[in-house]
Amino acid sequence: MAKFVYRMQNILNLKEKMEDQKKSAYRNAAAKLEEEENILNGLEQKKKSYEEQLKESFSETVPILDLMEVKKLHEAVEIMKGQIRFQQIAVANARRKAEIARLELGEAMQERKIQEKLKEHAFEQFKLEINEDEKKEIDQLVSFQYGKKKP
Repeated sequence: MAKFVYRMQNILNLKEKMEDQKKSAYRNAAAKLEEEENILNGLEQKKKSYEEQLKESFSETVPILDLMEVKKLHEAVEIMKGQIRFQQIAVANARRKAEIARLELGEAMQERKIQEKLKEHAFEQFKLEINEDEKKEIDQLVSFQYGKKKP
């Protein structure tokens, strides 16, 4: 019996490797996005902590304000605001890169699926050809045996 050989198997293999690479790139981009978001959350928590300390320094029952401490906390809050703005930009860039990687992964998956469908169609065609060949052989055997019986 004939063996099925898909003549474009190397293309299918290439599409599968490309899909694996795109999956890896997407995983890395998603991990980077999560890391940037965690950094942003940490900065926001730090800012909130400084703001609470600043609020407490104003609400203390002690009549004397430590102006140096208040100034230091106010500057810390402003520095945190600047760092948060920069980190928001980093998060937006990471989010954009993750979205691009996701779209590229989707394209790679579609290309692989197309190649798999082509392989399935080629296999179906192969089975039809085998069936046709078997029918021809059976017809030849039947006609040969029928011809032998007629003397």
